[in-house]
Amino acid sequence: DLAAFQNGGKLSMAMVDSFPAGQDGKEALQTLGLWDAVAPSVAQSENVRAALALVALGEAPLGIVYVADAAAEDNVTAIATFPADSHKPITYPAALLTNAQDDADRAFFDALSTPEAAAIFTAQGFTMK
Repeated sequence: DLAAFQNGGKLSMAMVDSFPAGQDGKEALQTLGLWDAVAPSVAQSENVRAALALVALGEAPLGIVYVADAAAEDNVTAIATFPADSHKPITYPAALLTNAQDDADRAFFDALSTPEAAAIFTAQGFTMK
């Protein structure tokens, strides 16, 4: 619904050419055939948290951010998500470097795969694979 953009309303997004959240949002909007209609109303921000802040402060009626970022802000409500096939998969990989020397490095890496860590990530809006 493009009614939110009448009377100068803006769609808050991270920078669409240089920040992953902005790139992913633009890709999804293009896939859905909406980018050309909303592009003139996009207010680009330095990063996803700045885009979220514009919505939380009421400066923009809508924003495109990651679900995990929206979950961290009490003053916004996620109203929709893009279909998974409208953008490339969004992943946050973890790897232990081959030159890791400390047992604490391995312990931290291993802790990321525990059920306790999965519960924390899930509570913050992430999906574990």
